[in-house]
Amino acid sequence: MPVIGLGVYLNDECAEACEVALQNGYRMIDGARYYENEIQVGVGVRKSGVKREDVFITSKVYHPDFTYDGTTAALKESIANLGSSYYDLYLTHSALGGKDARLAAYRALLDGKASGMIKSVGVSNYSAKHIEEIREAGLEIPVVNQIELHPFCQQKPIVDYCRKNNIVVQAYSPLVCGALDNPVIQELSTKYSKDPAQILVRWSLQRGFVPLPKSSQPERIISNGQVFGWEIEPTDMAKL
Repeated sequence: MPVIGLGVYLNDECAEACEVALQNGYRMIDGARYYENEIQVGVGVRKSGVKREDVFITSKVYHPDFTYDGTTAALKESIANLGSSYYDLYLTHSALGGKDARLAAYRALLDGKASGMIKSVGVSNYSAKHIEEIREAGLEIPVVNQIELHPFCQQKPIVDYCRKNNIVVQAYSPLVCGALDNPVIQELSTKYSKDPAQILVRWSLQRGFVPLPKSSQPERIISNGQVFGWEIEPTDMAKL
């Protein structure tokens, strides 16, 4: 799994964003059925010139489809939308719907993996309680839990739980919309000669998360990925 990906939430015409990202070093696209742009993701990947097998693509099933048959149908439609025979990662999008519904959807995804439609199965917005339901049902533990993470939403209990259980933590909304003018973020932006978004993505990486910054602006997509070859000092990480 790549260490950074492009998020495409609220980007109905995301083909160009995916194309730009892949042509500028990104190798992961994070989508979802709820975003209604799986077709666009497929178009962008094909237009990028990067081989399908070199791109890590994620989608998610939304809770209204949390039955075994509903999730299976959603997965098949997602694959048709993408124009590929598989997804690298497929998640349950939320913990809504109740225990039985969550487990039915998760079982459907595991069967999708067994049949080759998915390479890895994960969850999103799950607490430790929800993941323990999966363990208690005797099912394979998710490889990923995708949650909101940034300096103003650090969710330490579930992060600690995931680390102890070898579950990769993906960070959505890593750019803290509307808070880039925070004095600490501005201070570090000046100190490191990086823009505030780069500071936040770098913070996420140094915390061991997999950040998924989203943008429809080509220049922002490129700069959000320019977060390697430098580090935020420990004292500054503590400020964040």
